[in-house]
Amino acid sequence: MSLRSNVFYKSLTNLTVGIAVSSALFLTACNDGGSQLDKEVAAPVDLSVFEGCYTVSSEEPAQIRVSQQDGAWVMQMKEPANAKRVWDDAEPLELIENSEIPKFFSIDPDNVDAVLGRPDRVLVLAHVKPVYANIDPLLDSEYLSYIYRGANTIYRVECDEVNTDILANPHANIIIDNVNESS
Repeated sequence: MSLRSNVFYKSLTNLTVGIAVSSALFLTACNDGGSQLDKEVAAPVDLSVFEGCYTVSSEEPAQIRVSQQDGAWVMQMKEPANAKRVWDDAEPLELIENSEIPKFFSIDPDNVDAVLGRPDRVLVLAHVKPVYANIDPLLDSEYLSYIYRGANTIYRVECDEVNTDILANPHANIIIDNVNESS
């Protein structure tokens, strides 16, 4: 081999090694940056979207109140008209992971901002992203509720301090049977 071709091959080898090392460093940097980006994107869930009062019909008085007390999220139900108070004792609520959404709602978890529920999961509330709520014809509210095996939209309404006699409602005499049990 001539000196000229020997220098050429050494330069080519150095260039190839340089490209390989640069590519490896670049790919490593991309992977690390992606992991860092994922950590930054996973912002804490804003549960303040739930603060307020709710009812099953937008034209009825509030029946459930969600608030923050002593740094924890709680819910309260309206007391009957003959009670000496308007709201019952506060029950704790907790953040529910989006991966659990299919247990309660038939909605893609990517379309939900936050989920909050009682520890026993008898009541679960979900806030649907406003953009999705506007385009889904089955939703007429940004809020979903799951109450003992049934899911429906609920409405955020003004909180009030007026008792509601839920038992005086003729629709309250509905008997809920376990749909999984055969007759």
